[in-house]
Amino acid sequence: MSDVDNQSGVPVSVKIREKIKASNKRFHANDNIAEFLDPGDLEKMLDEVETKFKTVLDSLVIDTENDHNTGKTARRVAKMFLTEVFKGRYVAPPVITEFPNAENLNELLIVGPISVRSACSHHFCPVIGKIWIGVLPNKKTNVIGLSKYARLTDWVMSRPQIQEEAVIQLADLIQSKTKPDGLAIVMEASHFCMSWRGVKENDSKMLNSVMRGAFLNDASLRREFLSLIPGRN
Repeated sequence: MSDVDNQSGVPVSVKIREKIKASNKRFHANDNIAEFLDPGDLEKMLDEVETKFKTVLDSLVIDTENDHNTGKTARRVAKMFLTEVFKGRYVAPPVITEFPNAENLNELLIVGPISVRSACSHHFCPVIGKIWIGVLPNKKTNVIGLSKYARLTDWVMSRPQIQEEAVIQLADLIQSKTKPDGLAIVMEASHFCMSWRGVKENDSKMLNSVMRGAFLNDASLRREFLSLIPGRN
């Protein structure tokens, strides 16, 4: 399969980029661009990324023609980026079934820890950690299953991210889906761009949070949420 359109000879990445620009939309590393992909585009992108990553390996002076370990590395990397670690850029959001709050639940709900597997936008190094989500519902809040919080988290985090921005993206998404009185998210993660390269500090972790609504305005509720997170009090 070719990475260029057989009729126009234009690489599929160029065609997608032109559509995004024509819509005046962003396509930053942590943005989802699924709406701009036509059927079959992802397969063409796989071929294009494979071809271009092969040139990266050539520039690293790796003999992919004779090295049995790296002969298929370019294809593996293309598949990894597009269908695994960065898939949250290229697929539509997961379908989330929402239910009305028939029982008028209004007590604090905490979901977590949810595993986080992401990558730093600066070096494409892994970011591995956990997230805890606190929700204070009201009678108008949409109720979603516990596993759906994990699906939404995975969709947002499966992109090149900066941790501070990632938790805001996730908070915006959950708030739009559930419309609670309060929403809190805490993320703790290890950054391989710090432990694998740079200062090579293995034990350091980054911890940050987003507080919305009642969690932002009510200090006692905020303390209750933080005190109930295992290992964080």
